[in-house]
Amino acid sequence: MKLQTLLRYLHRFTPHTNENPTITSIEMDSREVKQGSLFVCIKGFTVDGHDFAEQAVARGAVAVVAERPLTLPVPVIYVNDSRRALAVLADAFYGQPTHQLHLIGVTGTNGKTSTTHFIERICRHARKKIGLIGTINMKIGDETYDVKNTTPESLVLQKMFRKMVDADVDIVAMEVSSHALHMGRVHGCDFDVAVFTNLTQDHLDYHQTMDHYRWSKGLLFAQLGNRFDHSRPKFAVLNADDAASEEYKKSTAATVVTYGIHQKSDIMAKQIEMTTNGTTFQLVTPMETVRVTTKLIGMFNVYNLLAAVGACLVSNIPLATIVEAIADMEGVPGRFEVVDAGQPFTVIVDYAHTPDSLQNVLQTIRPFAKKRIFVVVGCGGDRDRTKRPLMAQVAVQYSDVPIFTSDNPRSEDPIAILNDMKQGVTEDVVCIVDRKEAITYAIEQAEEGDVVLIAGKGHETYQIIGKNVLYFDDRVVAREAIQRRKDK
Repeated sequence: MKLQTLLRYLHRFTPHTNENPTITSIEMDSREVKQGSLFVCIKGFTVDGHDFAEQAVARGAVAVVAERPLTLPVPVIYVNDSRRALAVLADAFYGQPTHQLHLIGVTGTNGKTSTTHFIERICRHARKKIGLIGTINMKIGDETYDVKNTTPESLVLQKMFRKMVDADVDIVAMEVSSHALHMGRVHGCDFDVAVFTNLTQDHLDYHQTMDHYRWSKGLLFAQLGNRFDHSRPKFAVLNADDAASEEYKKSTAATVVTYGIHQKSDIMAKQIEMTTNGTTFQLVTPMETVRVTTKLIGMFNVYNLLAAVGACLVSNIPLATIVEAIADMEGVPGRFEVVDAGQPFTVIVDYAHTPDSLQNVLQTIRPFAKKRIFVVVGCGGDRDRTKRPLMAQVAVQYSDVPIFTSDNPRSEDPIAILNDMKQGVTEDVVCIVDRKEAITYAIEQAEEGDVVLIAGKGHETYQIIGKNVLYFDDRVVAREAIQRRKDK
């Protein structure tokens, strides 16, 4: 694509250049630049792409997008916001792929991963070719790709969308984080359905206030349906039991579909019955009311299923197909995942890393725990410090044996993180800095009928200590600890 053609998509935000080289790729990492690349200088939290512009030109960049003056032997296009410009340029370079996809975006504090996976499984049951983008991985049909962020950078996103179009994908289910919305990573994405799960405290290290966090989530709905097209209607699927939905309902031009359990909604779950083997409920929809059976347990899973039902109904998936798919569903990796190695007690690994999600999981466990509940829990370093004492309070209130440990301490002192957690409780609690030792301690102490919940990391297969990313999988560590106990 010619540079001048690409720049037209930036409209008035950039002056024209007389030069018009052919652009063969767009890059934001100077190490990925090749002959014919357009290099976009992104100012990150630790690295500024402007400092690598000369290196990019030396590697073959034929033009550069920047926010501040640079002296280079190639055209430099100046913009106010290079990250937003990158999103626009990537969308254009890859042929605006989301205009050719049915794109479902899911945002909220908790439940994004489960909801997108439930949507994926329903669509598969409906024989649709599905793309998935989220915390665990990216998928095109059965092909899986690794991810670095819940919502990848715009360049990665648009490149993946292009692959999905070329692979004849029908529907894409995508997690949309508040960071991605605020930073403009999804600018240029043409969403057809936007789903809201819930809003509770998280990410205040980035957003500073809950108002800003709520507003950032709301960008997904405020931008939905602004370009009206009768042939391609837009839908906002909102959790009526969460107060933030009222704000999002007012901010969107899309058709609103609500779901819930307590507030009157378009889609509701009634007569909910839960056992250790699963859940049944009456699914009330505008079309008809049907009985739903699922192997999943927990009220949080009922909400996630309702969100997925709403997204799939407005995406023209038949209700009968949805109900059949739900009956066949297994759990999502790292979400209420049971580790069974033949031990006489239950071990569950869950991603719960906010006060609300931890409380939901512990409340789900309580009715089924024959004896004590152990919870191994920590808080991430370089993240919202204000939720640490709240996490501790929930752990102490809803479990019998809380064990505080490290999560991903990153650059912080793990002991300092534990001290922050202990500020929220007056009781003496077990504190074991080493996460492996903490998990092992819980498993060695557990007796028949007890439940051990290992919370916070879920599907993650790493632990970040300082600048080191070390292999660590709660599920593997738990299984090994159980085996060692059995071998004694």
